[in-house]
Amino acid sequence: MADTELPRQPETFALWREAQDTSLRTRLGGAYYLLAWLLTWLFSAAPVEMLEWGLAGVGFFTLMLTLRLLNRLPAEQAPQALRTWLDRHWALILLTALAWGFTHAWVLHDPLFSDSRLIATLSTIAFSTALAFNFSMRKGHAYLALLLLYLPGLLALTLLWNEQRATLITLAFYLSYLLLALNRSHREYRNTLTLELKLLEQQENLELLSRTDSLTQLGNRYHFNSLFPAMVANAQRQSNSLSLVLLDIDYFKQVNDAHGHACGDACLSAFAELMRQVFRRDSDALLRLGGEEFGVLMPGTTLEQAHLLAESFRLELEQHGFSVHGQNLPLTTSLGVGCFDKNRDVSAEAFFKRVDDALYRAKGAGRNCLILASVA
Repeated sequence: MADTELPRQPETFALWREAQDTSLRTRLGGAYYLLAWLLTWLFSAAPVEMLEWGLAGVGFFTLMLTLRLLNRLPAEQAPQALRTWLDRHWALILLTALAWGFTHAWVLHDPLFSDSRLIATLSTIAFSTALAFNFSMRKGHAYLALLLLYLPGLLALTLLWNEQRATLITLAFYLSYLLLALNRSHREYRNTLTLELKLLEQQENLELLSRTDSLTQLGNRYHFNSLFPAMVANAQRQSNSLSLVLLDIDYFKQVNDAHGHACGDACLSAFAELMRQVFRRDSDALLRLGGEEFGVLMPGTTLEQAHLLAESFRLELEQHGFSVHGQNLPLTTSLGVGCFDKNRDVSAEAFFKRVDDALYRAKGAGRNCLILASVA
């Protein structure tokens, strides 16, 4: 998955990372449970006599393996979908661990498995070690899985204390080590996840800075160049309306020449703030395209709606102007407004040119006016 596709919300990213790691680390686990049972059964003293039990074990562990493989990661990154997948997958892991724990206890208790008890015990050690070091994402679940793997066998060894006390004590000590290792592994996993989240946040901040005009805090030209073609393509594909408003502050050079660039910067900031007040819908994208030229992308907005909002902005600016050092300076803007027309606009560039031409017509018509691109 590319960086641009990574979930950005910390909670969603943590769930996504856990699901990815769980899926990757559990891919072959089910196969080894099946293999361990086959070796334990086939190397027992009487595999033919236990044919039905042997095949039943093969069927069960094959089913667990199949269910793991079929439980594929969700296509969507919604937290609820990820939680559901994780809960379902951990249910399979815990059920398999429980089944192997009772299998190990049975093998230790039944004399027919005297030749293959070591296989079952070593398999239990291998499975529990893999759990402690590879499945520490959910510490509580991993603790439970370890206990399900070990406790039935330890109970069986307790019943055979005189013959198996050395094995019992050794396995009990190893279980205590695995519990400590699991706790340490969980801390390391959480620390790594925290570091990933910090890096993701830093990357997002850098991307935001690269897309934001530092003076006005609106989107910059780079952001417009990446956003505009995507919005046009979406409008063309779904036959939705998309309006574009281009604004140019009238005679802005005279403001800089008469009052200085600091005043000019304050003027640009005030202009941007008024844009935020008028074009305040969450779907509107407000941008500074360069110098004194601004733009507003308005998805789901008809030409008439865009016209009304743009004209209200022009009138508001004309009536109130710009206040600096207690002095009110007149400030106006020329606007070009257009709506994407798939029959007329063969590309995003063609749509932009049509609205840009309307803006230049407004400037040529004496400024402080609005021209619709539809009549250009």
